[in-house]
Amino acid sequence: MEILVDAVLLTLLVVITLAILFQRNLFAVVLLAGAYSFLMASIMLVLDAVDVAMTEAAVGAGISTALFLATLYLTHGKEYLQPNFKFQSILVVVLAGGMLIWGMWDMPEFGVMQAPLHENTAPGYLDASKNHLMPPNVVTAVLADYRSFDTLGETTVIFTAGIGVLLILRGRKKPKKSKNKAENSHET
Repeated sequence: MEILVDAVLLTLLVVITLAILFQRNLFAVVLLAGAYSFLMASIMLVLDAVDVAMTEAAVGAGISTALFLATLYLTHGKEYLQPNFKFQSILVVVLAGGMLIWGMWDMPEFGVMQAPLHENTAPGYLDASKNHLMPPNVVTAVLADYRSFDTLGETTVIFTAGIGVLLILRGRKKPKKSKNKAENSHET
């Protein structure tokens, strides 16, 4: 049953990705991107990564979609087609993809217990998590205790980015009509 749910969610992700690629209406792109984030949160939930699912749902599907919609409202949401094809862009994408594949070449197979992560880091976290009474599970213990400074840093980055976006969106105001222009128009 879980494989069927995964297959349906992944198929929907592919369909939404293709719809985003061929969509020319920016409003529809924003809504599809929000749906994509929601599906990713669902996949994380199926994989029992509840904390990642909640973050993806809140930030990806919630806040990001709201900010994109606000930006579209402020900028009138027009997309201008690019007049020429950029070969350099395709080259950069192919090179970056090739470097990612080359970097993953030495990685251990998925689920192999002899991976360095499973031999060094994970046993220490699992052993130390047994002594904690407060966190309800190992994931919470790792995020809230052992990696708390990292989590605090990530939260600070997200908060700072949010404040920056709000300041940028707030900075765009409609120009006010001056009284001189209004008076001049009545005189003529």
